[in-house]
Amino acid sequence: MTTSRTLTVPGARLYYEVRGAGPLLLVMGAPMAAQEFAPLADALASDHTVVTHDPRGISGSILDDPEQDSTPELRADDVAALLDALGAESADVFGSSGGAVTGLALVARHPGRVRTLVAHEPPLLELLPDVAEQRAATDDIIETFHREGVGAAWVKFMANAGFDVGGGADGAPTPPPGEPSEQDLADSARFFAHELRGTVRYVPDIPALTGGPTRVVVGVGAASAGLLTYPTSMALAELLGTTPVEFPGDHGGFLGQPEEFAGTLRRVLRGEGANGPFTR
Repeated sequence: MTTSRTLTVPGARLYYEVRGAGPLLLVMGAPMAAQEFAPLADALASDHTVVTHDPRGISGSILDDPEQDSTPELRADDVAALLDALGAESADVFGSSGGAVTGLALVARHPGRVRTLVAHEPPLLELLPDVAEQRAATDDIIETFHREGVGAAWVKFMANAGFDVGGGADGAPTPPPGEPSEQDLADSARFFAHELRGTVRYVPDIPALTGGPTRVVVGVGAASAGLLTYPTSMALAELLGTTPVEFPGDHGGFLGQPEEFAGTLRRVLRGEGANGPFTR
């Protein structure tokens, strides 16, 4: 059984879902909404109380000011408010992609609220040696959105991220098939205009991550070696002095293999698997 709720936070009303029973586990993305994590949450609900939510400005989480930028720090404060609403002093957290960046900010800004953070493929482009080129690529993607719209921006984003987006007769990348819904278009527009830059330019507070009570685990996909988030994850693990844990699939492995992904996540939360000194 899944319960849907809303929570008023400064500047927004957050939509969130609660399912299952057992130790509290927050599962989150950015910009991915709660519904994208439903298969994984269902797979975990037999032995965890799983909370998913729509990040501020996405899907059911409505902003007072639609032009407000979404930053990892703001999203982290929202998650802390969710914990307060749930009456929870602390919880385990699984964050993927931008949600992993939110989790890193949560650990740094709210010490003691997270028991174990599993940061799955955070796009921390500031940690890469070609950071100047990556900043330029991000700016180009955002400019493409403003100039040509969501579809063209997604093609550039996916290509830069390392995904195969195919090619047309002229060699140009082709957009993915399928008609996006109005909500998809609105969420994508918010992502490119107000969320992408702040997320990928976040610099994690390594002393806060290593010096506090939270256990921080970096997750990488077994099939992610060619993706941009693989070197960002490896760079974070090296700074933390830990070895990444391999999860099924690629960047979105929890979508295609939710049961297998949940099994790996359970083992990590139990303290099993690699998390010792970093080795390359």
